[in-house]
Amino acid sequence: MTRRLVRDDLAGAVDAIRRGGLVAMPTETVYGLAADATDPVAVARIFAAKGRPVDHPLIVHLADPEDLDHWAPDASAVAHRLATTCWPGPLTLIVPRCDLLPAEVAGGRDSVALRVPAHPMARELIRLAGVPLAAPSANRFGAVSPTTAEHVRRDLGDVVDVILDGGPCPVGVESTIIDTTVSPVQVLRAGAVTADQVAELLEATVDAPSGPARASGMLASHYAPRCQVRLVDTSDDAVAIAAGTARSRILDLTHDAARYARDLYSELRRADDDGVATLIAVLPDAHGLGHAIRDRLTKAAAPRP
Repeated sequence: MTRRLVRDDLAGAVDAIRRGGLVAMPTETVYGLAADATDPVAVARIFAAKGRPVDHPLIVHLADPEDLDHWAPDASAVAHRLATTCWPGPLTLIVPRCDLLPAEVAGGRDSVALRVPAHPMARELIRLAGVPLAAPSANRFGAVSPTTAEHVRRDLGDVVDVILDGGPCPVGVESTIIDTTVSPVQVLRAGAVTADQVAELLEATVDAPSGPARASGMLASHYAPRCQVRLVDTSDDAVAIAAGTARSRILDLTHDAARYARDLYSELRRADDDGVATLIAVLPDAHGLGHAIRDRLTKAAAPRP
């Protein structure tokens, strides 16, 4: 039976991880569906619970930045610089995979995604478990990511052994993903750590992604509510469309990018809960955190596969 919305049951969560089970853990970005990243059977449970294609790589979470040397001994100097300056935090690094991590966790690839979350509960869970944790977002594949423990309970409460409640996620959108196995490095997914910040840290060019999807969140349709999402550039556009659209609602938090990111997934879920047919979302400016918000909204609005 799932332990629902518990704050302090780290011992129960560690026991579940060690038995090959699934734990929903809070991070600063979204809630993750965690299992022992070194156990292919446990990793397979994540894919099954989410309905996620097995060739879609998972992000592996480490407890401390210093763990990079152990779990990715062939990581580049660029990866080490980003880890040193940005971890713990909402940045994921694609690095060469070593044999300590099974191919299953990387979708069969020779590279793997690693990060150190900033949420203290997540880091303590990883430390106590004694293994890195594979942890994609704790929701059905392609649906809206969870930013509260209650979201997880509603989405996956029947398949998760323990749901740790660490409160609402303060960032609210998934981590930035940087591929450090290519030169120049590529931003595969926008997040709270921006491409401009990465370029400044590296004093080098940062490229846009190229080639097939090879990391979480790179599919054209993702983060999708049941309602239709329409995108507009201005509040005036939103009001004009809403006037002629039944059961519509406007989402406009462009005055505060941090709040827009933090509340975005809750607002998408609330629209569904309230029976909204069309959510008209005003896009923020394309700079800073606005890139991540625009990315999530664009994918939420894309035609469903």
